[in-house]
Amino acid sequence: MLNLLSTFICRKGQMAKTNYTLVYEFILLGFAGSPELQVLLFIFFLIIYFITLLGNFAMFLLIQIDSRLHTPMYFFLSNLSLLDLCYSSVVTPKMLIGFITESKTISISECATQMWFFAFFVAAECYLLASMAYDRYVAISNPLLYTVIMSRKTCLLLLVPPCFAGLLNAMTHTVMTFQLTFCKSKINHFFCDIPAVISLSCSETQINKMVLFMMSFTHGSLSSIFIIISYIYILCAILRIRSVEGQRKAFSTCSTHFIAVSIFFVTLFCIYVRPSHSFLADQGKMFSVFYAVVIPMLNPLIYKSIKLILSFYDC
Repeated sequence: MLNLLSTFICRKGQMAKTNYTLVYEFILLGFAGSPELQVLLFIFFLIIYFITLLGNFAMFLLIQIDSRLHTPMYFFLSNLSLLDLCYSSVVTPKMLIGFITESKTISISECATQMWFFAFFVAAECYLLASMAYDRYVAISNPLLYTVIMSRKTCLLLLVPPCFAGLLNAMTHTVMTFQLTFCKSKINHFFCDIPAVISLSCSETQINKMVLFMMSFTHGSLSSIFIIISYIYILCAILRIRSVEGQRKAFSTCSTHFIAVSIFFVTLFCIYVRPSHSFLADQGKMFSVFYAVVIPMLNPLIYKSIKLILSFYDC
């Protein structure tokens, strides 16, 4: 699929000569600064990426190895770790190379591939977090029937919406973006983010911007509404528990997920669901760093730290 897409993009680029300079590759401007600052940024983001790889891979591997963790909650958590591992790896290595080398170029086909995978993983994570919210709702409202309701088949079915949304998001934005004619080559970003690439086009981009806004709003709204409804039912179920200790234990089962969801969706809405005239490139890069590089590192740390705090209070 990606090979066909790359071939289409290359042919499209060869047809884009009309009245414009032919663009064979893009230049990722990344973060401006002195060579010394670039080295410091390289070290800083390398540490973050190392922690991301170590934390998410360790969590994924531990869940696969330990049979005690073969439960629906940890099934979804292992998939979240895998997603974080993948979509951070789509962006961060190229960004790190840009800090320490003179060449900051990326070919059109490489740019399209990066955009495709990133759009897939981000949309998939939105709906995976929604599936995890439903799992927490069942665990709290029907604890005795939890393992029956959340069977292996149900868990696998709850992975269908993330995969479908990811494919739809990736194909729509990548195909629509690279049908445009590009007459500028400098991407004021550290990766091929959709708004940054669209801004290089000399074609009419109003439809692209509208589709980007509508799809981002739709994916974000559908998944977040599902999460909000789940948490309303979760709150009602917790309030029906009479003992304070029981309420605290019920709250502990969804607190980590709620924190992870809040950080992810607030950042995502700030970068994609807002009027284009209010978009500042440098501000957009800061938000993108947070959700593309920092959040994948934070998720395993959030789950681990909350569990440690709760275990401390249980002692």
